[in-house]
Amino acid sequence: MNNISAPPSARAAHSPAKARSLVEAAHGTIRHEILTGVLAPETKLRFEMLRARYGFGASTLREALTRLVGEALVTSEEQKGFRVASVSVEDFADLTRTRVFIEKEALRSSIGHGDDAWEGRVVAAYHRLSKIEAKLVTGPEAQQDEFEERNREFHLALISACPSRWLNHLYGILFQQSERYRRLSLVNRVISRDVHAEHKAIFDAALARDADLACKLVGEHIERTLTVMAKLFPSKS
Repeated sequence: MNNISAPPSARAAHSPAKARSLVEAAHGTIRHEILTGVLAPETKLRFEMLRARYGFGASTLREALTRLVGEALVTSEEQKGFRVASVSVEDFADLTRTRVFIEKEALRSSIGHGDDAWEGRVVAAYHRLSKIEAKLVTGPEAQQDEFEERNREFHLALISACPSRWLNHLYGILFQQSERYRRLSLVNRVISRDVHAEHKAIFDAALARDADLACKLVGEHIERTLTVMAKLFPSKS
């Protein structure tokens, strides 16, 4: 009688809940390494390499990678397998234009509908963001994860009173897609930039209920990251 136990990943596969948990863990781990550049753009994601690196089984990895394909962080080609999605100025320019359009619409609506509770969310999110921004001056690389989370919370708070489900949904997709580029621009400071001052100006305009100014500032804020990226990556055209 064979007494050798199945590996943890195989045992977990017998439980749907545990299998889902493994997929979530694999998805989160690989996603984070793509966003932080540990897995560079266009890296071939071979199952043998991924199993050795993370310890997950092939079926778990396949489902996690399929989710990442849906998030446009991984590409898949028949007979060629999975690969980390590429980055380019052209892609980010398209993404930036679309995000600016959606975020301005959502912000204008949010300012128009915002009540005291909305103001409270914006103030709290801005306070948390300001605290991490003060640390970026000395070591942006070490603070990237926390900055990204606080930055996301602030921008979401600004549009949180927008009643449109679809504007909020589309905004979430676009914000997530631009995360890789934001992280690259944060570390590679080829252009001097005071991100805190940009956020403060947006914050002040939003609380003053000046929708025109707030939308103008948000657009400029987002487009500055594109300016940084254009310095880092040459255009293909």
